[in-house]
Amino acid sequence: MVAVQAELVNAPKRSLRIGELLVQKGVVSSDQIRIALTEQRKNRDHLGKILVRLGFATEAIILDVLGGALGQQKAQLSRVVVDSEAIRLIPKDMARRFRILPLTYDANSNHLTLAMADTFNVVALDQIAALVGGDVELQPLMAGEAEIEKAIDQFYGFELSVDGILSEIETGEIDYESLDSESAEYSQPVVRLVNALLADAVKRNASDIHFEPEEGFLRFRYRIDGVLRQIRSLHKNYWSAIAVRVKVMSGMDIAETRAPQDGRITLTLSGRQIDFRVSTIPTVHGENIVLRVLDRQKGIVPIEAVCPEPDTLMTLKLMVARPEGLLLVTGPTGSGKTTTLYSLLNHLNTESVNIMTLEDPVEYPMGMIRQTSINEASRLDFAGGVRALLRQDPDIILIGEIRDEDTAAMAFRAAMTGHQVFSTLHTNSSLAAIPRLSDMGINSDIMAGNIIGILAQRLVRKLRVDCREPYDPSDLERRILGLDPAYRGDAIYRVAEEHGHAQHQGYEGRAALLEVLRFDREIDELIAQNATLNELSKVARKKGFQTLADVAIKLVTAGLTSLDEVTRVVDLTERLN
Repeated sequence: MVAVQAELVNAPKRSLRIGELLVQKGVVSSDQIRIALTEQRKNRDHLGKILVRLGFATEAIILDVLGGALGQQKAQLSRVVVDSEAIRLIPKDMARRFRILPLTYDANSNHLTLAMADTFNVVALDQIAALVGGDVELQPLMAGEAEIEKAIDQFYGFELSVDGILSEIETGEIDYESLDSESAEYSQPVVRLVNALLADAVKRNASDIHFEPEEGFLRFRYRIDGVLRQIRSLHKNYWSAIAVRVKVMSGMDIAETRAPQDGRITLTLSGRQIDFRVSTIPTVHGENIVLRVLDRQKGIVPIEAVCPEPDTLMTLKLMVARPEGLLLVTGPTGSGKTTTLYSLLNHLNTESVNIMTLEDPVEYPMGMIRQTSINEASRLDFAGGVRALLRQDPDIILIGEIRDEDTAAMAFRAAMTGHQVFSTLHTNSSLAAIPRLSDMGINSDIMAGNIIGILAQRLVRKLRVDCREPYDPSDLERRILGLDPAYRGDAIYRVAEEHGHAQHQGYEGRAALLEVLRFDREIDELIAQNATLNELSKVARKKGFQTLADVAIKLVTAGLTSLDEVTRVVDLTERLN
């Protein structure tokens, strides 16, 4: 609470001439301000409210101007999914009295986000802090009175938790017409269920949400830390309504059920903007829907977080320091390739360079970077898009994926004409990218001298400290780990048979395994001579090159992950030879 009061004391004073500001911004005229001030002398109401009542300006425009002038963030209540825990903290009568809507509550940090018509109402903030108790941190956001009144009617009085909504669905009936009606949508539990599942997935740090119809039931699954987990099951009778709601939210054709569709949803969850990339495909049991969670806050991370190993980080920085050439990131779907590329772009993003991207689709909007989505309907593919980008005076180009010979040829053409090019390729290792490029028609002379380096990446789950136990590895495990047969120690960990966090399955969070192959003159010469992968590997190892297996074993022996988890994503059989 102290932090909130300090913020309010240091904030701009309410004596700021709002009328002059609105005139300066061209929102209202001087005559309209004089009329509103005359009315204000009669009823002592807020000037902004009077301007809205007289029809001189809208509430939204006034809030935008004031928010910018006062440096306060505005809440977009029309796209907000409210946390059920936050709603339970503040009674409805208090919310109405102070025109406050609780948005999100984080019990771990004791942080409560509020939408307020008057963010300078110290009395309201004090009473809420006293009601919540503890050293609560309040974050007030600006919102219009009408918006808050509507939102209070919308969210209060309805069940918002997943368990409660499922119970409500089992006993209720579905009105399909209200699923895309803004006025009555929250009266439908299906609408609240979809919102609650999206909010729940974001809270659990899920990367994907699966709605999977089976013959007799509907299955909900989240992909958390790279592994799918079943969350809920529901009778199939309700699947059509859920599918319609997801399609309405993502802007799809609700009448089309026999062809794949793609869409996008943008919502405010947990106090921040979250994007969902939606994909549908028909199956024998109905339409299967998968949502990819795109959290902008987590999608762009510092390069130091992607690569915490100092030596590897230095190698990576030396690679991107080259002014031209091609850098490839390889790995399967969901291995963090996009996150790594965005981190590299963020590291290089300054006002002195022009960075342009070509993606399918754009996942995380970034400031100062020109991002373009592939559009097959308008015949904008990767190869044609690169040709167009080269006419835009770029310094750095990101190509979402090299899929075919034309795209590969254009990527190397851009690299040879003085551009720094980043892209992805689907191969199992960094060295395997070389024969893959050859298979696409890129000859060895072109590759030599034009490749900066190749990264291979995997993600492994990290062991929870309170869910792990040391154990004595078997003889086979010792061979894989490179331990002496006589080794007897407790540095090797696994998931404890009885751990207290079953929902995490003994793991929480993920760590990146990076295999970084930096190209230099010696490796370029070997490629030009069509050297074998074995020859390239020997030379690279002399220069400090470490394979994915080498990096994975380091994490196991350091106690950060288990051998079972590593073998799930990395082939360790070669270490037995």
